[in-house]
Amino acid sequence: MLALQQIDSALAQLLHRRKTLPEHDQLAAAERERDEAEAALVQAETEVSDLSADQAKAESDLEPVRQRLARDEARIADGSVSDPKQLESLVAEVGHLRKRISDLEDAELEVMEKLETATARADELRNAADKIRSEVERLTGERDTKVAAINAEAAGRKAERTAAQPQLPADLLALYEKVRASHSGVGAAELRNRRCTGCQLEINAAELRQFAAAPEDEVLRCEECSRILVRTENSGL
Repeated sequence: MLALQQIDSALAQLLHRRKTLPEHDQLAAAERERDEAEAALVQAETEVSDLSADQAKAESDLEPVRQRLARDEARIADGSVSDPKQLESLVAEVGHLRKRISDLEDAELEVMEKLETATARADELRNAADKIRSEVERLTGERDTKVAAINAEAAGRKAERTAAQPQLPADLLALYEKVRASHSGVGAAELRNRRCTGCQLEINAAELRQFAAAPEDEVLRCEECSRILVRTENSGL
């Protein structure tokens, strides 16, 4: 019975170890950092995409104005416009077109500067995201390695438990499982030096006399915690 309890206690410790591995918290923190980095990267890449579209539009807006200016300047230069009023109007239009081109080029330059800044920021965030992804992979590997080792050890303990169960009477095993389920995983405890090692309380003299007189195969229970008490040479009876 004590051997079975030792196996179950060892299994409980293994499960606790697996659940409380520091890599769990480290990995969770790294994953949160990764998610934040990826969200920032998506936002930065969206800004780059939007600014690239703005630059393309600015260039697209410039092209027809430049073409019209070139045509007007060519007409002025080749003397094909002989009417003074038409020529005056054409010269005025050239001035307007040049002003329009200057404004559009200034706007395009502003967009290009913003795009350069946004691209640098996106590159920086991409590098940061790659770095934290690598950290997540490293921590995941460390956690999985430790979990696998614990699982292997737990599998060995479970095999020991399977081998130990048939050595106990079915009714005693059922009682042990029932008590263990309601007493923090400890269904049986050694009676050592007149003390229950389950609740650590000393057994009174009257109970000790009853225990000493009880047949060897009688199941003893602690009056305080109801756990099964196992007598040994160290029980003090």
